[in-house]
Amino acid sequence: MAANRFSSGSGPSQRQLRVGELIRRTLSEILQRGEVHNHTLRAMSITVGEVRVSADLRVATVYVLPLGGKDADEAMVALNRSKGELRHHVGKAMKLKFAPELRFMLDETFDRMDETRRLLSDERVQRDIAKRDDEDDDQDLG
Repeated sequence: MAANRFSSGSGPSQRQLRVGELIRRTLSEILQRGEVHNHTLRAMSITVGEVRVSADLRVATVYVLPLGGKDADEAMVALNRSKGELRHHVGKAMKLKFAPELRFMLDETFDRMDETRRLLSDERVQRDIAKRDDEDDDQDLG
């Protein structure tokens, strides 16, 4: 496979990002309008946070989270059960040669943000930050 001369290979290409965002919006609209023949999905409010697409655009990893994080396992089962129908809707809405295979993952971004906030508010961390600020002030004066 030929290397892309415009990309350093360090991240997704502009096309991958564009297609991922289009899939994200399309899935969000489908789920919001309740176009899926799955009662569980119709009853839930699911956020599609991000979609990462493989380099060949054949696999899309969809990061989702039910509203409030409730019934996440049930949502994942329902999404996986309806992935063929969702893929069909995505393929119909987009002008791609192939509709990508959808792989659903639980979006843990908010959990990681909460954990980071908790760690940064720890008194030991705050003390280290204050100490470092004092050292920087001393160096500025010197």
